[in-house]
Amino acid sequence: MILSLPPGEFRAYLFDCDGTIADSMPLHYLAWTEALAEWGCEFPEDLFYAWGGRPVTEIIASLNERQGLAMPVAAVARREEELYRRHLPRLTAVPGILPHIEYASGTLPTAVVSGSTREGVTESLTTLGLLDRFDTLVCAGDYARAKPDPEAFLLAAERLGVEPRDCLVFEDTDLGIQAATAAGMASVRVPQPRDRRES
Repeated sequence: MILSLPPGEFRAYLFDCDGTIADSMPLHYLAWTEALAEWGCEFPEDLFYAWGGRPVTEIIASLNERQGLAMPVAAVARREEELYRRHLPRLTAVPGILPHIEYASGTLPTAVVSGSTREGVTESLTTLGLLDRFDTLVCAGDYARAKPDPEAFLLAAERLGVEPRDCLVFEDTDLGIQAATAAGMASVRVPQPRDRRES
């Protein structure tokens, strides 16, 4: 898979983590279905991908509302993360992303900008042997407003000392692309697993 970059001279690369660097979405979906099955909750795969980029707590609250359930949000979120960790040894990088990380590493300032917890992002990047390639991690808890709000990307640019217009964002979800656009940044869409299978 070859990613086509927009024209321009970029001074920083910002990467989402799940689904962009780490091919973790299939593993997360497996963890979600396992965790939710304990509460009799269903989560269709197409809905899982449609909700990509939404905060975990928001997903659980929405599933509760849709299915008339009262799952404890914090407990289910912890359980999903615990089950995901069990699948981590199977984690691989998203095809086509490594050349861009290697190009930027040591050449351009780089950041990971994720809606996942710092612990989860660190574990994924460590598993892939990529943690040392990034100058900063912007994770859940570092900002108040989730994507599609631009806050997380703007914080990453600030930490890197680069103007937003000089940043290139790599993202796999609509919410992430919307957040990058709102931040005044160019972006590259990384195909999701189902789209890669179809191409």
